[in-house]
Amino acid sequence: ITTKSPTEFRPLEPLLIASCSRLFQRQALLAAILFCKAEEILRIAGIARERNFPAGRRIYEKSEPAEVLYAVIHGAVTLDDGRVRRRAGPLAAFGVTELLSGRLRGETATAEDDTLVLAIEAEDFFDLLSNNIDIVKALFRHLLRVETES
Repeated sequence: ITTKSPTEFRPLEPLLIASCSRLFQRQALLAAILFCKAEEILRIAGIARERNFPAGRRIYEKSEPAEVLYAVIHGAVTLDDGRVRRRAGPLAAFGVTELLSGRLRGETATAEDDTLVLAIEAEDFFDLLSNNIDIVKALFRHLLRVETES
């Protein structure tokens, strides 16, 4: 399987596609992708990058600019805002709210175990949104549904 970027074709790893598919079906912001066509899902998979973090490694610090959103493939991440600690395990997305809102990070993210994540750079994500109204509509549908459930 390949996706076409403006300048090249590049292969997508089967693990990446499978992981993206599971994440997009089951977690937070990425669940909005359920409303998207296969073409849009492949575009998102095309901008996601795998990143490995060894146990104990900081992924980001509280008060840093939010430049990347993440989704755990395997392993776990501790999210600590100084008062509350929570855990993001497989299929959980994190760093999304600050990225969308333009705020600084509200918590520190640290790999609990050896952890593999998908990382999507903010600029790539917003470029994708700016060129894909179907993804934007799906995102709004999801966010409105989450808000009414709260």
